[in-house]
Amino acid sequence: MIAPVPLRDIPQTNIFRKGDVFVLFGELFGRGYANGLINEARKAGMTIIGITVGRRDENNALRPLTGEELAVAESNLGGRIINVPLMAGFDLDAPAGEPTPTDLLADMTLKSWQDDKLDWKHIEKCREVGVKRFKDSVAKVMAELDGMIPDGRNVFFAHTMAGGIPKVKVFLAIANRIYKGRGERFLPSRSLFDSDLGKLILMNFDEVTANTFQYLIDGSAAIRARIEKTGGQVRYTAYGYHGTEILINSNYEWQTYTNYSQGPAKMRLERVAEAAWAKGIKATVYNCPEIRTNSSDIFVGVELSLFALLKALKKENGGAWAEAQWQACSALLQEGTSLEKLLQKIDDYNGSSVMKGFRNFAAWPMDNSAALAEIMIGTSEEITQMHKDRKELVTGLLSSLVLEGTGPLMFHETSRPAAPVLWLNHDIIAKQLNLMHGQDRG
Repeated sequence: MIAPVPLRDIPQTNIFRKGDVFVLFGELFGRGYANGLINEARKAGMTIIGITVGRRDENNALRPLTGEELAVAESNLGGRIINVPLMAGFDLDAPAGEPTPTDLLADMTLKSWQDDKLDWKHIEKCREVGVKRFKDSVAKVMAELDGMIPDGRNVFFAHTMAGGIPKVKVFLAIANRIYKGRGERFLPSRSLFDSDLGKLILMNFDEVTANTFQYLIDGSAAIRARIEKTGGQVRYTAYGYHGTEILINSNYEWQTYTNYSQGPAKMRLERVAEAAWAKGIKATVYNCPEIRTNSSDIFVGVELSLFALLKALKKENGGAWAEAQWQACSALLQEGTSLEKLLQKIDDYNGSSVMKGFRNFAAWPMDNSAALAEIMIGTSEEITQMHKDRKELVTGLLSSLVLEGTGPLMFHETSRPAAPVLWLNHDIIAKQLNLMHGQDRG
């Protein structure tokens, strides 16, 4: 990818209608990007079908959902769930009677982890076991799904799988230093990814975040062939991240959160879509803006780019509704401060020589640095302190707006996608929000 491919115009096409089928390839947990697509599918009258990643028993063996768990999950989704466990990754897989990768990591400590070595031949055997388990389960899911989709219907497959960090205590301490540490507590991200622990994590990221998209496309080939033969169309989407254009000095400019450890896996995800596209399969990765979620809160500073959305709402002719969002954000701040002061801090942050050095698309994803941690984490903490309540932040409100805007953009663009990889930047998010809230876009 030489340069971002942005979606600039609000898509108008919609091929999906009542009786078509929306398939969520990844379990729905809480509030996130997937909710936006599900809302649009529901509006269109589509049949909604989901899957589960399953649960682990007391021996870490993977199992389907119980009846009670299934009922809760289906209520949360608003559709039927195929109860075949599709847990991605291989960190808890191994040949029978042999240790899993997570077992191998258990003895690592804060003092030893940079020097500890892993048996890569054994890791590869574990990976093969995990991949076979996942592919076999995909085959079972697709066999069941095939009977749930009538001929000639349009089908929307939405891939939502991401992550892959093994559950080991030592990583939590390391992550706190890489993503939250500065001064004496700062740890260079490169030290992690040069270690065997880091290399294993990157391998598992690839499996969970990227390779599962390929397994979905391959596993649904028979369904796709039948649907297309009988007059229907099939689409695939996935959620990417590869930086976002935000307003900096009145111009939309690409920037990114550093260090984004899943960057290599997200680029691998893009390549899966490009390869499918080359075969005539409409698979599109949408690179979405930075938001705050339960899983992203460990990455202190990832939320800083969100504040520029306020300016984008006004720039894209948001009118009275945009002004109302400014007022709602202002109400979250302490007396004696202002949204203007907050935004000035963001302007100073984006204008710093340190941050300019990380706005390098060709070099993405870059490693962090002590100077970056100082300004990014410091700015994040200063802005958090400007709020009345640390649990009620401006970035929470802005994150909900981004989620609201991305759903219809992805849903409608997927009817006639322009490319295998597209960026949803602050300009198109603002245009979509302003349109949804009845504002004149000029």
